[in-house]
Amino acid sequence: MADPTEIDLTRGPIPTHFRTLAIPAAIGMLFNTLYNVVDMFFAGLLSTSAQAGLALGFQAFFIAISVGVGLGAAMSALVGNALGAGDTRAARRFAAQGIIYGFIAACVLALAGLWYGPALIHLVSEPGLYRDAGLRYFYWLLLALPGFLLAFGCNGILQAHGDAVSMQRALIVAFFANIGLNPLLIYGIPGLIPGIGFDGLAVSTVISQTGVMAFLIRQVLRRRRMRRMRSRNFIPRLYRFREISVQVLPTATSFVVMLLSGFVIQFALKIYGEHAIAGFGVAVRLEQILLLPVLGVTGALLPIASQNFGARNYERVREALFYCWKVGLVMTAIAAPILWIFGRFLLGLFTDDPEVTRVGLSYLRVDSLILPFYMMLFSINSLLQALKRPIWTVWISLYRQGFGVVFFVWIFIGVLGFNEIGVWFGTACAVITGWMIGLLVASYVAQKELGGLWLRPRTDPG
Repeated sequence: MADPTEIDLTRGPIPTHFRTLAIPAAIGMLFNTLYNVVDMFFAGLLSTSAQAGLALGFQAFFIAISVGVGLGAAMSALVGNALGAGDTRAARRFAAQGIIYGFIAACVLALAGLWYGPALIHLVSEPGLYRDAGLRYFYWLLLALPGFLLAFGCNGILQAHGDAVSMQRALIVAFFANIGLNPLLIYGIPGLIPGIGFDGLAVSTVISQTGVMAFLIRQVLRRRRMRRMRSRNFIPRLYRFREISVQVLPTATSFVVMLLSGFVIQFALKIYGEHAIAGFGVAVRLEQILLLPVLGVTGALLPIASQNFGARNYERVREALFYCWKVGLVMTAIAAPILWIFGRFLLGLFTDDPEVTRVGLSYLRVDSLILPFYMMLFSINSLLQALKRPIWTVWISLYRQGFGVVFFVWIFIGVLGFNEIGVWFGTACAVITGWMIGLLVASYVAQKELGGLWLRPRTDPG
């Protein structure tokens, strides 16, 4: 079998590196989102309460895997910086410590989840079938935590090497496995295997995500610059954990704030009933599909900027950021009209409830107008992580997804008396004002680390 490809992101055309990283990442995320859509589809076959419970339980579970998101970004930044600086030994040690860090964190978070999961779900829901479904779904998913956290961490290591294909392959296989496992576990095989109903959705995720983790660990260990990794490299080292935590915690905190923002939205929506929560859950998943190319491009910025920052190629860092913005603006300009024109049809594939469709369509149409601001915020977060200044992402997130959402949603619903659409208007105001703050922060940090953000690239004389 051929060795995995390793790419020096400090050399060669920037657009080529974006294509190499972004396209596989976007395809992988497409299948990951389709994976969630498949779950939502089968939940819809069971009941609207099952759909609402799935959205509720998954939102609570995402709090737990926020550390995995942070770990993936940390590994991409730390390993990428080390590789860019030519320090293979440090890159190898960061990778090994990152893997054991993820395993320990998964065990701790699974225990903590037994307490905070039910508390959050009770806070944002009313008693009923959909709350019970959300609790059951959450408890089962705790078993998948090692799979999620280690997969995120390993993917960060692979991206630092310029490899986005491994995660793509793993997610494609997981998607097709989920298509088969969902009906098998929900309905069983008559006369042979009894079905377990709604719980089968979560058990399918546990099985498939564990497989993704095993494959990605194997891919990391097969890297040319990782082959000299020894068992002693996996012994926890406090100083390495401290370095990793400095990168993990700000990103994880930002992600938690984003998820808590989702709970604020669900808290605001619960007064309108389970149809509003189900409509929001379906619409978010549909929107994610069209955002995948954008997420692929902004995600690719992190390893590209990270390696070049480690190599002190500051002009290439700026060039990468501006290229990301240019491509992202084109992508969001294409996605917005699709959500407006085909939103109702797409929602109809997952629900025949007119109230669920109405709520989902209003969300898609308002949110489509702020897609460019989301894109620039994602890219700013990638830049700050690559420059090893992730703490700034926390402050941006605390404003946008903490204060901003609560304040503007209260204005539109509590003061102006809007219905569900007031939640979407409030979110849009928070995103736009958060983008303004993010741009100021990026300019400030770039001035310190790169000598400026808006410098024009030098050209060779003659």
